Amino acid sequence: MKETVATIHIYHTNDVHSHFENWPQIRYFLSQRKQQAADNGEACFLFDIGDHIDRSHPFTEGTEGKGNVELLNKSGYHAVTIGNNEGITMSKEALNTLYEDANFDVVLCNLKYQDGELPHWAKTSKVFETAEGVRVGVIGATAPYYAFYEQLGWSVTEPHIALQEVARNLRPQCDVIVCLSHLGIHEDRLLAEQCPEIDVILGGHTHHLLQNGEWFDDTLIAAAEKFGHYVGHVQVDVDRMTNQVIHMKAEVFPTQMMEMSEEDIKQVNDLFAEGEETLQVPVFYNPSPLSQRLTGDSPLSSLFGRALLDYLDADCALFNAGIFLGSLEEGWITKGDLHSLLPHPINPCLVHLDGAELLTIYEQSLDPKWTELPIKGLGFRGTLMGSMIHEHLYVNHEGQLFAGNRLVKPGENYTLATLDMFTFGFFYPLLKEAKKEYVMPEMLRDVLGWYGRKYFNER
Repeated sequence: MKETVATIHIYHTNDVHSHFENWPQIRYFLSQRKQQAADNGEACFLFDIGDHIDRSHPFTEGTEGKGNVELLNKSGYHAVTIGNNEGITMSKEALNTLYEDANFDVVLCNLKYQDGELPHWAKTSKVFETAEGVRVGVIGATAPYYAFYEQLGWSVTEPHIALQEVARNLRPQCDVIVCLSHLGIHEDRLLAEQCPEIDVILGGHTHHLLQNGEWFDDTLIAAAEKFGHYVGHVQVDVDRMTNQVIHMKAEVFPTQMMEMSEEDIKQVNDLFAEGEETLQVPVFYNPSPLSQRLTGDSPLSSLFGRALLDYLDADCALFNAGIFLGSLEEGWITKGDLHSLLPHPINPCLVHLDGAELLTIYEQSLDPKWTELPIKGLGFRGTLMGSMIHEHLYVNHEGQLFAGNRLVKPGENYTLATLDMFTFGFFYPLLKEAKKEYVMPEMLRDVLGWYGRKYFNER
């Protein structure tokens, strides 16, 4: 039986988010598995499904993501696609140079330059051929954050249409088609229904775990959760006479069950230290300590509020106290200090509101639930939301709301400086539909650094 079957092993990771504490185990495990496949005369491929990068880690921030690429190189990956952390938390210039030293292919069919050309660092598909002559076609797509990509100078397209076109064109050339999908589980299920040409969908983005995969007709969907907690494995058996897929199965291997040595721990710590050293660049001199509080205004929140107002030229500002993951001491403030304080891949946003809308937002922001609200995702890298901070947005002794020096009146227009995560509809539904301008690629720490240089150095 073995002589008539060609076995292909596919190992996959997704949404690692620079959680390098699991990377030594992953690298050693993949090395073992590649050797095991080679000893058995079987093919083996390694794929990453995006969001390997997360700028909240100093190593990623300090190397502009190129350190992540080197880790993938050293582990022998064959192909990756990008996630939103590669695509929209990095500037266009940084993404254009991110993969210049990659020893693997970047497979991506729904991101283009604004002139419609594919980025020079990407391919719409890649065909690998095993020693037994089985042709494995790999395609990929990323979540289409239209407004963000447009602001950065990219054109992102609807992924399902793009993937179906590539898959159907590729099908005659391949025996197996694998899709690297940074779209989320719902979109993967829809894709499996829409595009039977795809044999395997390796998913990510929504951090879902499919321990033994999920089937839709003859398409197998697999996913390995997040943060390097698991390595996924899909085995594909192909009839050597007909080159038809005759059997597939999926499984995951938890990294917590893998051995970790003292040397592994040192490697993880060295990455952190290397990143921190890279970020020891002075930004501004802080003449006095700036403390922060989770439950109200603080010297730090006051400085940051003024920074938002000045940078975005807004009437008023709204943000949460929980974005600060520490305080600023007296003395020189470095890039590393700002990164530790505001590690989030969150961009500022300028929202245009009618007076009645601004009043509604203000009233919602007073809800005491915010202070102890746990929050995950949306780019937030803290733990609790913290109370809402208002800058130049206040009620006078007569109970009237002011934005700066202007009385807030229905029918008049106002500009609110806030955080992009508040515009997605989860917290303030009004902000999702409002006219807004995302400020990119600047993140919150960039705005605070800019204002610190301006405010303290020019005094």
